[in-house]
Amino acid sequence: MKISVIGTGYVGLVSGACFAQMGNSVVCVDVDAQKIANLNQGIIPIYEPGLEEMVIENSHKKTLTFTVDSEYAIKRAKIIFIAVGTPMGEDGSANLQYVFDVAQNIGCYLEDYTIIVDKSTVPVGTASKVQEIIQNELNIRNLSIPFDVVSNPEFLKEGVAIDDFMHPDRVVIGAENQKAIDIMHELYSPFMTKNDRFISMDIKSAEMTKYAANAMLATKISFMNEIANICERVGADVNKVRHGIGSDSRIGYGFIYPGCGYGGSCFPKDVQALIKTAKDSHYTARILEAVEYVNHEQKFVLVQKIIKKFGDNLEGLTFAIWGLSFKPETDDMREASSLVIIKELVKRGANVIAYDPKARHEAENIYLKNYLHVSYVDSKYDALKNADALVLVTEWQEFRSPDFEEMKKLL
Repeated sequence: MKISVIGTGYVGLVSGACFAQMGNSVVCVDVDAQKIANLNQGIIPIYEPGLEEMVIENSHKKTLTFTVDSEYAIKRAKIIFIAVGTPMGEDGSANLQYVFDVAQNIGCYLEDYTIIVDKSTVPVGTASKVQEIIQNELNIRNLSIPFDVVSNPEFLKEGVAIDDFMHPDRVVIGAENQKAIDIMHELYSPFMTKNDRFISMDIKSAEMTKYAANAMLATKISFMNEIANICERVGADVNKVRHGIGSDSRIGYGFIYPGCGYGGSCFPKDVQALIKTAKDSHYTARILEAVEYVNHEQKFVLVQKIIKKFGDNLEGLTFAIWGLSFKPETDDMREASSLVIIKELVKRGANVIAYDPKARHEAENIYLKNYLHVSYVDSKYDALKNADALVLVTEWQEFRSPDFEEMKKLL
C-alpha cells in the first residue's frame, strides 16, 4: 500500500520504517528540513535498537523515503498517518495544534478516497475535530471527496519499539466505517500471521484505550514505589514483597519494580491529560491524581537520602550519576528522574559527574546545557573517581554486575 506518515518523531519514524519493512511504499514527512536531510543520509535523530539499520535498509530499497513536501505525500497516499507531537499544555491538556495543522493540510490537498489515521496520542473526541477540519477545507474547495478518520493508538515501548511494532500484542482500530476497518486489517495482517490480534471498536473507545493503558501502567509503578517507601520504614524487603505479589497471575511481574519515578514522553503527559479530560467532564480522577502525586514525590527520594547522609549543604562534594535517560535502551530524557536529582544536587552546591551509554548528547546539549557544575565521562568507572557517592538512576544492563572492588578503590 501507499502510505504517508506525517511527523518523523519517535512514533512516526518507527511506524514508517516497520510498514516499509513489510513491503509497503512509505513516505515520511516533516517540516524540519534539516532532519529530513539527515534522514536521507541515514542519520537517525533518536536512539532505538534496530531502527537505524531498518531505515537505511528500506531507504536503499526505495520503500522508505523522506520529504518536506506534504502536498506530494498527501496526494499519493491511500493511508495517511498523523504522527506529530501532542505536547502537554500548562493545564495538563494535550496541545493538538500540530494535529489540527496537519488535518488542514490534508483537506487542502486531498484528491481521492483516503484513510486518515490518528497515530498520535490524542484526547477522546479528537478524531471528530480532525474530520471537521478536513471537511471544512474540502467545502472551501467545493469538492466532495470521501474519506475516513481512524484512531490507531500506538503501544510502543521505547527500547523495544521495533519488536513491539513487528510483533504486536494487539492492534486497536477505532472506526465508524467497515470499509476503513477492512483496509486497516489488510495493512496490519502481515504483522499478525500467527495470531490475529486485531481489535476494532468505535473511535472514542480507541482514543480512550491508549490513555487507559498508560494510566494503568503508571498506576502500577506509583503503587509499587509507595509500597517500597512503606517497606523501608517498617523494615521489610520490597524486592521480596515484589516476588510475593508478582507470582499472583492477577498481578504479574510487569511494572512492579520500585525506582525513582516514571518519566518519558508518554506516562507523565498521558496521566495528566486523562486527569484534565476527567475534569472537563466534571469528574475528579482521584486515583490518577494520587498516581501523579506519588510519582512527583518519588523523584526526590534519592535526593532526600543524600541530604540525610551529607546534610543540606553539598558544597565541595562530588556525586557520580549512573544513568540519565528515563529508562534503559533509549536516549530519551523527557521527564527523566535524573533531571530532578541533578538539579537538586547542583542547587545545593554539589558537583556532578554523569555517565550514560546513550543519553550524554541529550543531557549535554539540551536538558542540562547550561549547568556548569555537571560534567560527563565515557565510562561508568570514570564517573566514580574521587566521587563522594554514587547515585544509580537508570537500570542499564551494564550497571547490573559492576566490579565492586574497583568501585571501592575509586569512590
